[in-house]
Amino acid sequence: MMKIVFPKILSCFNALLSRNSREQCNDNEEPFLKSADEDAFSTAGIWSKLGFLWLNPLFKKGHLKRLEFQHVPTIPQSEAAAEAFSSLEESLGKQNPNKTSLWKAILHTLWRPLALNAIFAGANTISSYIGPLLITSFVKFLSEKDDASENWHQGLVIALIFFSAKTVESMSQRQWYFGAHRIVIRLRAALMVLIYKKSLSVKYVGMSTGKIINLIDGDVERVGDLCWHIHEIWLLPVQVTLALVILYWNLGAVPSFAALLTTILVMLSNTPLAKVQKQFHTKIMEAKDSRIRATSETLKSMRVLKLQSWESTFLERLLQLRGIERSWVKKYLYTCSAVAFLFWASPTLISVVTFGVCIILKAPLTSNTVLSALATFRILQDPIYNLPELVSMSAQAKVSVDRIQNFITAEDDENLPIGDPAPNSSGVAVKIEAAEYAWGTDDAKKATITITDKIRIMKGHTVVICGSVGSGKSSLLFSILGEIPRISGASVKTCGTKAFVPQSAWIQTGTIQDNVLFGKEMDRDFYEEVVRACALNKDFEIWLDGDLSRVGERGINLSGGQKQRIQLARAIYSDTDIVLLDDPLSAVDVHTGTHIFKECIEKLLATKTVIYVTHQLEFLDAADLVLVMKDGKIVQSGNYHDLIADPDSELSRQIAAHTKTLDEVTTVQQFNRSPKDNHQDNQNEITGKKFKDFNMNSRLLEKNQQEEAKYGRVKWHVYSTFITSGYKGMLVPIILLCHILFYGLQIGSNYWIAWATGEEGRVSSVRLIGIFALLSAGSSLFILGRAILLSTAAIETSQRLFLGMITSIFRAPLSFFDSTPSSRILSRSSTDQSTVDTDLPYRVAGLAFALIQLLSVIVLMSHVAWQVIFPFLIILAISIWYQDYYISTARELARMVGIQKAPILHHLSESVAGAATIRCFNQEDRFLKKNLDLIDNYSRVAFYNSATMEWLSIRINFLFNLVFFLLLLILVNLPRSAIDPSLAGLAATYGLSLNVLQAWVIWNLCNVENKMICVERILQFTNIPSEAPLVIEDCRPQPAWPLHGKIEIENLHVQYSPSLPKVLKGINCTFPAEKKIGIVGRTGSGKSTLIQALFRVVEPSDGRIMIDGLDICKIGLQDLRSKLSIIPQDPTLFQGTIRSNVDPLQQYPDHDIWEVLRKCHLAEIVMLDQRLLDAPVAESGENWSVGQRQLVCLARALLQKRRVLVLDEATSSVDTRTDNVIQKTIREETSQCTVLTVAHRIPTVIDNDIVLVLGEGKIVEYDTPARLFDNKYSAFSELVTEFLRRSS
Repeated sequence: MMKIVFPKILSCFNALLSRNSREQCNDNEEPFLKSADEDAFSTAGIWSKLGFLWLNPLFKKGHLKRLEFQHVPTIPQSEAAAEAFSSLEESLGKQNPNKTSLWKAILHTLWRPLALNAIFAGANTISSYIGPLLITSFVKFLSEKDDASENWHQGLVIALIFFSAKTVESMSQRQWYFGAHRIVIRLRAALMVLIYKKSLSVKYVGMSTGKIINLIDGDVERVGDLCWHIHEIWLLPVQVTLALVILYWNLGAVPSFAALLTTILVMLSNTPLAKVQKQFHTKIMEAKDSRIRATSETLKSMRVLKLQSWESTFLERLLQLRGIERSWVKKYLYTCSAVAFLFWASPTLISVVTFGVCIILKAPLTSNTVLSALATFRILQDPIYNLPELVSMSAQAKVSVDRIQNFITAEDDENLPIGDPAPNSSGVAVKIEAAEYAWGTDDAKKATITITDKIRIMKGHTVVICGSVGSGKSSLLFSILGEIPRISGASVKTCGTKAFVPQSAWIQTGTIQDNVLFGKEMDRDFYEEVVRACALNKDFEIWLDGDLSRVGERGINLSGGQKQRIQLARAIYSDTDIVLLDDPLSAVDVHTGTHIFKECIEKLLATKTVIYVTHQLEFLDAADLVLVMKDGKIVQSGNYHDLIADPDSELSRQIAAHTKTLDEVTTVQQFNRSPKDNHQDNQNEITGKKFKDFNMNSRLLEKNQQEEAKYGRVKWHVYSTFITSGYKGMLVPIILLCHILFYGLQIGSNYWIAWATGEEGRVSSVRLIGIFALLSAGSSLFILGRAILLSTAAIETSQRLFLGMITSIFRAPLSFFDSTPSSRILSRSSTDQSTVDTDLPYRVAGLAFALIQLLSVIVLMSHVAWQVIFPFLIILAISIWYQDYYISTARELARMVGIQKAPILHHLSESVAGAATIRCFNQEDRFLKKNLDLIDNYSRVAFYNSATMEWLSIRINFLFNLVFFLLLLILVNLPRSAIDPSLAGLAATYGLSLNVLQAWVIWNLCNVENKMICVERILQFTNIPSEAPLVIEDCRPQPAWPLHGKIEIENLHVQYSPSLPKVLKGINCTFPAEKKIGIVGRTGSGKSTLIQALFRVVEPSDGRIMIDGLDICKIGLQDLRSKLSIIPQDPTLFQGTIRSNVDPLQQYPDHDIWEVLRKCHLAEIVMLDQRLLDAPVAESGENWSVGQRQLVCLARALLQKRRVLVLDEATSSVDTRTDNVIQKTIREETSQCTVLTVAHRIPTVIDNDIVLVLGEGKIVEYDTPARLFDNKYSAFSELVTEFLRRSS
C-alpha cells in the first residue's frame, strides 16, 4: 500500500514544484537517449536549477531500469574538457612567459563561478546564525506566563522567520556545494588535459609514467580539494565574528572574550595535531607510492615470477611495504582520534569556560541566553575543526600546483632536431651532422652517441645499422627521431614524414585493425596488401574475429613475432617518406623473416627511405648504405662490399662470426640441393597454422575490456564482511554504546544548565557549574573511547581485507593476468584500499552516529510535544521513499565514476609509453582528442553524480525543516502550563540542527553505499580461482630432485578451455637426461604451449609429463617450478640494482655473481659504473638495451644451476658474434643439464642433440639434426635450407 501511495503523493509534489519542467513529455519518450548534444542543465530555468528539477527525467530512467552510461546526458559545455582547457590555456598565454603563474591562471579562469559561489556561501553562513540569535526570543516567548491568545502571532512570526532562515540556509548550501562540484570538475578537466598534452611532448628523458599519473591522480585532486573548500578560508573569521556578536548580545563582553580565548586555545591545540596528521599522511602517501610501484612492477613481471617460483618472495616484500604503510596509517588514525575528540569536546569545553566566567562575574544566566549560547558553541565546531585542515590543505595544494607548474613549464630540449616535411629538391632525406647525444649525465648505462662525420641519406635508399650489443644502434635511431638530447654539434635534419617501429613493441589496447590503421582512413586494397606482406593474413584467418580481435594491455595476448608484425604493418600502412625499423625481424622465424624482408622492405618500401637496425647480417648486401656502430660511434659507413674489403674492420669481425655460424650449419648438412621448388610450395604457408591461446584471451578480453560492473544494491554480505573483518565485529557494539552514552550525557548536561537557570536561585552557582562540568567531562571521556576504539577497528579491518585480496591475486593463474589489465588490479590496491584504510570506517560509523543523534533529537522533540511524532513519521516515510528512489540512480552513477576514471589513467600510461611513436607518426592531435573524450566521460558521470546528491538533499532538507517548523507551531499553540520552557527551548535548540543531522544521515547513507563499492571491488579479487597448491605435503619430491633431468611426455593433450579445440594433440616423446633439445616450428605450432605445460601454467587435459619418473601434476607448483629454470623471450628486469636483478632472492655471494656476469660478457659493462653491483637498474630495466637485458636474464639462469633449463628465444636481440660466445657458454655451463631451446634462429639449435619439430599441435619430426638432414623433404631440412639460402 505504502509503495502505491507515496509515489502518487511525491509525483504530485514534484508536479507542483516543476510546473515549468518537462513533465508534459510522453511517458514513452526517452529524453536522454535522443541526441548526444542534449544537456538538460544548460536549458533549465531558474526554478528548475534551484530545485534540481532538471534531473527528474534521469531519475525516472534510473528508477524504471538499470542506469547505463549511454543513459547519462552529456556534460554542459562549460564543464567540457575542451572548453575548460581552452580557458586555462588562454589565461596562461596572457601571462609573461618568464613569470608564468598557474595559480593566477586558475583564478583568472574561475573567478566568475567562484564569485557566484561566494554569494551562496555567504548567504548560507549568515542564515545559519539566525537560529541561535532567535532562540533567545523564542524561549522568552515560551516563558511568558500570560496565556492570552493575542500573543500567538508573535510566536508564529518567530517560527516563520526560523523556517525561512532554515530554507535559505538549505537552498544556498545546495547551490554552494553543487557550484563547488562544477568548479572542481572544470578545473580537474583543464589540468588533466594540460598535463596530458605536455606529457606527449616530453622526450624520453622526461618524467616517468608513474610520476605523471601521480600528477593527475594525486596533485590535480588536491588542487580540486582546495577549490572545493576555498570559501571556507574567508568564511572562518566571519563565522567566529558572528558567534562572538551573538555571545556578546546574550552574555556580555567578558564571557564573550573568554569564549574567544578558549576558541583560539582549542584551535592552537588542534594546529600541532593537524601538523602531525599531515606529516603522517605524507608518510602514508610515500609508503603507498612505494607499495604501488612495487605492485605495478610485480604485476608486469608476474609471468616470470610464477615461472621462476618467486611469487611468494615478492609477495613477502609487498607485505613488508604494506607493513610500513600500515604503521603510518595506524599513527595517522590515532591522531585522527585525538582530532575527533577535540572536535566533539570543543563546544563542551568552551561552554564550561564561558559559563564559569559568567558565574564568577555573577553575570545573570537565564535559560534563553544559555540555550542561545549552546547553539552558537555547536556552530563554532566547524571553524575550530576547519582551520588546521584548511592550512594543511592550502599548503598541500600549493605544493601540488608548483609540481604541475614545474612540469608544464619545463622547456622541451631546444637542441632536438626538427623534421621538415616539405619536399627537398636535393634528394636528401636525412642529414646527419657531427654532434654528440646523451641520454643523461647521471646514468652510466645509457650510451652516448658521437657522430664525427656528416652523413647524407638519399631519398629511396635503404640504410642498415649494425653492431654489437649496447653499441648504440637504437640510440642512433632515437637521435634521428629527436628523442635523445643533443649536448653538442648540429641537429639531424629530416625531410618528409616518418614512421617508426621500436624494438620493444608498443601495441595499443583495442582491435588489431585499429593498431594497423593508427588513425588513417581504411583503404581496403592497400590494407590487405600490407597485411599479406607482414604475414598477418594467416593469423587473421585463424583468429575468431580476424583483424577485429581485441589486443590486451601491452599486447599481452600476442606473441613477440605478432607484435612486431603488427607494428611493421602500422608503419607501412602509414605510407610515410621515411621508415625507421629497430630490429623488427629478431622476433620472427626464418620463413616469416624472409617473407617480410622481400615483401615489405624490398617491395612495399622500395621507394621509401628505410633505416633499419638488425643483427641479421644476411640482409646487409641489400642495403645502399651500411652504418657500423661500436661504443656509441659510427666506426664504418659505406657500401657493404666496400666495407668488408677491409679484413680488420668491425664489420668484417661481425661477418666472420656470422660465417662461422653458417659453417657450423653447413657441416651438419650432408648434401646440397636447390630449395627453389619447395620454397615456392611453402611460400603461402609461411605463418603456418595459428592457434595458441589468442582466441581464448581475445574472448576473455572482449568480456573484460569494459570493467565488469556489479549492479543493484550492494549486497548485505559485503556490509557484514566489512563490519566483521576486524576482531569479528566485537568492537562495534562497544563503539555504539560509547556514542549513545556520549550524546545522552551531552543532552543531559545541556538540559541541566537550561533547567537550573530557568528560575533564579533554583540551584547554587557551584552546584550548577560543577554538575555541568561533570556531565560534560563524562561525555568527553566516552567520545575519546569511541574515537580510539573506532580507529583500532578500522586498522584491523583494512588489513584483513588487503591480505585477502593480495594473497588471492598472487595465487591466481596466469590467465587471470593475461585477461585483466594491471590498472584494474592497481586501482583496487591503491584507490579502493586507501578508501578502506582511512575513509570508509568513519563513513559507516558516521552514519550510525548520525542516526543515533537524529533519533535522540526526535525523541527529545516528541517528549516536549508528542503531537510532532505523527508528521515526523509521515515525513520520515516520504524521506525513505525519496532515498530509495534516489539510490537506484545514484548507485549506478557512483559505480560509473570509478569505471570511467580508469581509462583516463590507462590511456595516459599507454600514451607516455608510446610517446615516441605517437610523435613520429604526428598523431598527437588524435590522441589528445581521445583524451578529451575520456575526460568528458568521467566528468559527465561525476557531474550528474554530484547533482543527484544535491537533488536528494534539498528535498530531505525541506521535509525536515518542515518538521522543525511544525514543532515550533505546536509549541506556540500549546498552553503555557503544559510546557517546560527550558525543555522546550532545548528541543528547539537541538531542532536547529535537525536539517544538518538529517543531511548528515542521508549524505552518509549514500556515501556508505557508494564507497562500500570499494569493498565490493576488493572482495571481487578475494575469491579468484587459484592455481594448484604451491606445496602438497603428502607428495613432496626429494630435495635433490631432479637428479638427472629426464623428461617423459606421454599422450599429452592441452586445451586452454573446454570450449576451445586442443592446442597440443597427443604428444609422445622423451627428452633424455643431460641432452640439448631444440624445439622448432612455425609461429603458433604449439612450442610455447608445450613449455607452459611443463611449468603447469596450463594443466594437461589428458596425458602426463614426468621428470625423473615423477608425475609433475602430483607435486606442488613451488616444488616443480623452483627446480626448473627459464629465460623468457621478453627479458624482465626489476627496478633495483644489478645484484638484485641477477640474484633476486639474495642467495648467492658476490663472487658467484661476478662469475656469471663474466660468462655472459656483462662484467665489463657493469664495471663502467663505480657502484658496480649496486649500480641502479631503472623501472623495467629501461637503462639497458634489450640485448643486454637478455644477457642479464641468462646470467640469472646460469647462477641458479638447475637441472632443467628452458631457453625461449633467449638471445634473439644480440648480435651473431655475441650469440656465438653465449651459445658456447651455455654449452659449457649446462653440460650436466637438460636444455630445451625454443628458437627461430637455426644456428641456435643446429648443434643440439635432438630437434623436435612441432606443427599444428603434433610432433612432425623428432630426431637428431643429422638424421633429419638425411631426409631432404623433412620440415627441419627445409628450415635450414631456407636459412642458408637467405644467409648466403
